[in-house]
Amino acid sequence: MLFKKLEDKNFSQLIRLGLIAIALGIVPLTACVSFLKSIHQSSQASSPSLAPQNGRTGDRVIKPQFEAAGNFSEGLAVVTINGKKGYIDKTGNIVIKPQFDFAEKFEQGMAAAKIGNQFGYIDKTGKMVVINPPFEQVLQFSEGLAPTSIGGKWGYIDTNRNLVIKPQFSDAQNFSEGLASVRVGNQEGYIDKTGKIVIKPQYKQAYPFKEGRAAVFDNKLKMGFIDTGGNLVIKPQFDGINDGFSQGLAPVAMGSKIPQRWGYIDKTGKFVIQPQFEYASPFSQNEDLAAVTVDKKTGYIDKTGKLVLPPQSHYAGSFEDGVALISRGGKYGYMDKTGKIVIPPQFNEVRDRGGFSEGLIAVEIGGKYGYMDKTGKTVIQPQFDAAGSFQEGLAPVRIGSQWGYISR
Repeated sequence: MLFKKLEDKNFSQLIRLGLIAIALGIVPLTACVSFLKSIHQSSQASSPSLAPQNGRTGDRVIKPQFEAAGNFSEGLAVVTINGKKGYIDKTGNIVIKPQFDFAEKFEQGMAAAKIGNQFGYIDKTGKMVVINPPFEQVLQFSEGLAPTSIGGKWGYIDTNRNLVIKPQFSDAQNFSEGLASVRVGNQEGYIDKTGKIVIKPQYKQAYPFKEGRAAVFDNKLKMGFIDTGGNLVIKPQFDGINDGFSQGLAPVAMGSKIPQRWGYIDKTGKFVIQPQFEYASPFSQNEDLAAVTVDKKTGYIDKTGKLVLPPQSHYAGSFEDGVALISRGGKYGYMDKTGKIVIPPQFNEVRDRGGFSEGLIAVEIGGKYGYMDKTGKTVIQPQFDAAGSFQEGLAPVRIGSQWGYISR
């Protein structure tokens, strides 16, 4: 709504009083009109508006018109029109016409796309290089390579979409620290970037390397750790792992039945924080705190195992830039490292639990989405039926059934 309606009760009463004053000759017509005009302008200035006002409501730079819309990447975004996917630029112009049944964001000048049974990659002109035989699945790139399946077998492509490791594995994971976990038959091992098997398949399950260690499960479903040379440096004895090593410690579980008990080990396998928690998360990369669960509530410990922030949240995420997402009473908010609530729990949902993007995060209040900064200030008022994260200065938002884009 751009203007406050004149049916406002108080304003209507002022009009009636003004007309009476004019009729009785108490107030000149020009003075009365001037006064009422100033009152109306004042009410307009203080009333809510969906029109852009210094970004507080989100400048709609691309009007809602798409069936679906993705984030911008390398200046282009995937949109859906009449069931087909194409690409627009930041002005909203269609630069690659909607024609694809499947399309991904651009990375390093190329994007995966599919028309019918033809799967391949397009450049920013829309020219398509068809891959034969077609890829059935392609995972994300990591360290310059991406796992891909052809004919039920997995291999790897490089960023130029060349098949550099031929499909031969039953399963394949992303590269990490120069090695990737692959499955041969029903056993898993590791290959290097030439496709050579450097750690023979011998494990029930093999995880990515982190800080020179990878978790592996033996055939008895006990977990230990190997180094990049394939040496078993921590014998299989644990029953669970959450992600891997971070800041020299790894959260591991003891006990094959629920409830398990979680603690933290160092790279020799020694428990530096004894198993005592219902659940444990890795230490944040840039923060010396980790989320743990005690009596179904989550708090934070330091690297000595001391509870520095008592368990009182139903959910608590990792700290990023000094703040962490928490949930209390069914609502989401943010807390800093001292335990101070910087954004009170008030949101029914947070768009991206991974954290803020370009300083903002989409939050839902009363069935509508808006955006908030890290101080808790509402930068863009809740008004959208759905909202994505900001990327390259723009965010996709939905009004009714149509998607468009707003700027900050």
